[in-house]
Amino acid sequence: MASKGPHTDSIDALKFQVSAQKDPNKFFMSISDGEKKPFDFFRALYDGCIAGGVAGVAVETALYPIDTIKTRLQARARKEEGNNQFIICHTRGSRLCCRSQNAASHANILFPILVQLPCVARGGGKIILKGLYSGLAGNLVGVLPASAIFIGVYEPTKQKLLKSLPENLSAVAHVAAGVIGGTASSLIRVPTEVIKQRMQIGQFKSAPAAIRLIIANEGFKGLYAGYGSFLLRDLPFDAIELCIYEQLRIGYKLAAKRDLNDPENCMLGAVAGAITGAITTPLDVVKTRLMVQGSQKHYKGICDCVRTIVKEEGTHALFKGIGPRVLWIGVGGSIFFGVLEKTKQILAQRHARADAQK
Repeated sequence: MASKGPHTDSIDALKFQVSAQKDPNKFFMSISDGEKKPFDFFRALYDGCIAGGVAGVAVETALYPIDTIKTRLQARARKEEGNNQFIICHTRGSRLCCRSQNAASHANILFPILVQLPCVARGGGKIILKGLYSGLAGNLVGVLPASAIFIGVYEPTKQKLLKSLPENLSAVAHVAAGVIGGTASSLIRVPTEVIKQRMQIGQFKSAPAAIRLIIANEGFKGLYAGYGSFLLRDLPFDAIELCIYEQLRIGYKLAAKRDLNDPENCMLGAVAGAITGAITTPLDVVKTRLMVQGSQKHYKGICDCVRTIVKEEGTHALFKGIGPRVLWIGVGGSIFFGVLEKTKQILAQRHARADAQK
């Protein structure tokens, strides 16, 4: 909610006031310290975990179907070497069915589904909308702690860095905190992502079955398939998105000379998410291919995956699913940051009442 006075942020234990004028010698937007308060690490950690967990569950639940479509677009078509055949994959019940199909007749395939969408894969195939919420419950079990850890680590780290670094390096604090938070949460996010994507393309019926069969067939390391590519995509993504969002908020406050309201937080989150999603789409395609290949091992690593995709499918294949991805992350950024800021505001009000009663 907009206010005329200085803004109190629930997570930022310090009260920051946006400078009335922009320093021409500073490349990045900066904020100046207002009223000094002791840095409460545990309060920042607690509030960050609560706000991050709530925001993560909200956005995952709302946009899970779009993520499923994006995953199927990226994973379903692979041109066979040496001929004009395609591997066509679709779900049938809880099973993943694949068969070869000549590209010339690819567009005439009719799958037993209720709704079909044109596929961005070459040949005009169809993507199945059945089971778009497949694996959501199991995924939320991982999303909740992962989001809580991510924001829980990000917020106190950001505050500490903002307090230690010069004002003109606020963007550095946001980038560094995003990388550290993303690294901490990756131990949970990667297995969650592997299980989710395997279920989205129909390999497994439930999360417990996915965990059991992945460990049995691929070992414990199978749960961390594509870990390197996940970090390659998500660490830059986290750092870029949070930096864009935080800098947009600072700039918006500077221009409006007031705090942001809920719709404005959502709008800036959508802009930051959409831009970052478009930039990191090739990294997401590589990550998806490595995670869903299972024990078949079509790709030997990140570099081999990129070379194989470009050689067999063309450079444009690295941007498969960019439409659903930009939509998903843009809207997701709006929901995530909107819920995040609202939760932080509620927690701040509770803390203020509790402090006033002491």
